[in-house]
Amino acid sequence: MRLSLPPLLSFLIAALPAGLAAGCSPAASTAHAGEPGNSTMPFPYAETEVSDLQARMVAGELDSVTLTGAYLKRIAALDRTGPRLRAVIELNPDALKEAAERDRERRNGRLRGPLHGIPILLKDNINAAPMATSAGSLALQGFRPDDAYLVRRLREAGAVVLGKTNLSEWANFRGNDSISGWSARGGQTRNPYRLSHSPCGSSSGSAVAVAANLASVAIGTETDGSIVCPAAINSVVGLKPTVGLVSREGIIPISFSQDTAGPMTRSVADAAAVLTAIAGRDDADPATATMPGRAVYDYTARLDPQGLRGKRIGLLQTPLLKYRGMPPLVEQAVAELRRAGAVVVPVELPNQGAWADAERIVLLYEFKAGLERYLSTYQAPLRSLAGLIAFNEAHKGQELGLFGQELLQEAQATPGLGDPVYIRARSDARRLAGPEGIDAVLASQKLDALVAPTTGVAWPLRSTGDDFPGESYSVAAVAGYPSLSVPMGQIDGLPAGLLFMGTAWSEPKLIEMAYAYEQRTRARRPPHFDTDALIDSGDP
Repeated sequence: MRLSLPPLLSFLIAALPAGLAAGCSPAASTAHAGEPGNSTMPFPYAETEVSDLQARMVAGELDSVTLTGAYLKRIAALDRTGPRLRAVIELNPDALKEAAERDRERRNGRLRGPLHGIPILLKDNINAAPMATSAGSLALQGFRPDDAYLVRRLREAGAVVLGKTNLSEWANFRGNDSISGWSARGGQTRNPYRLSHSPCGSSSGSAVAVAANLASVAIGTETDGSIVCPAAINSVVGLKPTVGLVSREGIIPISFSQDTAGPMTRSVADAAAVLTAIAGRDDADPATATMPGRAVYDYTARLDPQGLRGKRIGLLQTPLLKYRGMPPLVEQAVAELRRAGAVVVPVELPNQGAWADAERIVLLYEFKAGLERYLSTYQAPLRSLAGLIAFNEAHKGQELGLFGQELLQEAQATPGLGDPVYIRARSDARRLAGPEGIDAVLASQKLDALVAPTTGVAWPLRSTGDDFPGESYSVAAVAGYPSLSVPMGQIDGLPAGLLFMGTAWSEPKLIEMAYAYEQRTRARRPPHFDTDALIDSGDP
């Protein structure tokens, strides 16, 4: 089922000031003249980072209303028509009003921070009024709770909430054969590099939106790979923080042991700025009480182009190193790390993959408990996992036509968090992936971080992916540790990512190293995609 929003989009565009409705502001009339329907003119904010947008605003060359309106028209050109990326599931009807208020504050000398006036998209499992929070499910399509904690933090930092992004329904925790980027409410999110291929999930809409310049910044969530996999597949930066660094209050859960939200951006610098805004303690999420220190940390202070000098990095030995087309990219990446002053050594994780069975048990048990707590806390239209399963059966033509709900049914059958099976599995998963996994190899080799290809490249939608060798990110996800994926290059026109992983709370160090790597390599990377070709591609 494809979400239809033309009336809302028409209203928003009609509400623009006369100059902007014509596609320009006094300072940018030439740049906007052909945007977005005319592919002869480039989108004026393509590949533009937050710091560049802020510089234009400070110089008086741009304001938030102009920028927000341009992204709205860009969404109309690429997401609703043309290639129909289906990355955006719902628009914020107050987006232009929020932008106008940020502009008024700027004129009055009040700047809230680096995100002031910057439009941001949010994954549709994050509460953000006045929009629905549905996890892509028809069961919650009319559910409109108040802002999540991290959304309040973003608004306090000056961000403009542009809308919600599509996702793999229930964050890819519904059926054994689920399709990345598909939800009953939003349809199939499509990879801008190859429309017939997967965008990966579950934060597919957030990654595609940033790659396609539908916004400069988006927020995703991850339980196991849902930020870093779509980031790598769509050639953007994805940062999965340590569990407890960012509050999960107001986010539809899978697992309180592994869930976290994080930035998906065009650059490491933008990810650092967003993380600075959303990180912090929240009494509503006990995991944040484990966060070291009480002061808000400025992650942008670690943007050092010399950040790799003197670092020791372990190259994780994984089947991905032999994946088709990957060896030359990895060789180039390692060479750059070494030229930047890092020592790179091959390493293997002890107990590789031993946590997988325990993780599955943890997710099944915690999903049921966490979902029902969320549904009750926010007074959702259904209050139980059993009710969700029944809804899907009653609407199977819309919800279950492509794949089933086996994971929901298995979670429903779990006896509760007091079960010794769950308690043992939770202990085993964390221990094997964390202290006896990442921490053990870091300590034994005196390493600052691990690197590896994030995953393979995009596969055809609904294929079995027989040649797909797996991923590198699960160990950090299960441990609750941070991981950061940055673009590494392309294989046959499809993006690949390089993943930086570290121990708990090592985000400053990972940002420092990833930024230094990015600064050395980004000039040689191709643009995210050929915008003209994408606009003209239609809907095959």
